[in-house]
Amino acid sequence: MQRIPEPEELMDDAEQAHAYARADFSEANSLFVALLEEAAGGTLDGRLLDLGCGPADIPLDLLHRHPRLAVDALDGAPAMLALAREHLATAGERFLHRMQLLCEHLPCEALRSAHYQFVASNSLLHHLADPAVMWQTVARCAAPGAQVLVMDLARPASEIAVDALVETYAMDAPEVLRRDFRNSLFAAYTPDEVEGQLMAAGLGGLQVDRVSDRHLAISGVLD
Repeated sequence: MQRIPEPEELMDDAEQAHAYARADFSEANSLFVALLEEAAGGTLDGRLLDLGCGPADIPLDLLHRHPRLAVDALDGAPAMLALAREHLATAGERFLHRMQLLCEHLPCEALRSAHYQFVASNSLLHHLADPAVMWQTVARCAAPGAQVLVMDLARPASEIAVDALVETYAMDAPEVLRRDFRNSLFAAYTPDEVEGQLMAAGLGGLQVDRVSDRHLAISGVLD
């Protein structure tokens, strides 16, 4: 099935952002955290760059679980970053000095080169008009030996398969989320397409795996 880019790259509509923040993404978020912790050997110690942090559910969970971790969390949508700031403030003062929120687009020159022990992203890749900016950022910002984990939707083989996933995972969701999920499935990349992106970026050492019926994960250690 041919890829159909999303109508808008950023989720900056207030209704969309609040619907997204209220939705239950605990299954996918838990999978992401489990994959990252497994790749890291159980403990995350150092600085993590989160590309496309949304309302910051995942980075806040990681800060709770790993007391020696600090996070720079980036998102290009002001509406999402506003929700992330609310969640960070609610989480307590002990986290304020460990997480920096950045309202920036990729590519982002403000990010420091070779600075991060972990570079992570959940559900950003399919939003990007040019996926190369993701891999350029990963390559530039990762410190030697950094662990990389990028998880995203994988494009189904047919429209029938798209509709089946929407019915399975968004049957009771608000219409705005059902529409966004459907658009995202059409906009997602296939494993073969992602492998081509990695080769073009000089990141062929990263591994692409299917990790659920709707997700793929790109992971590995950068030299």
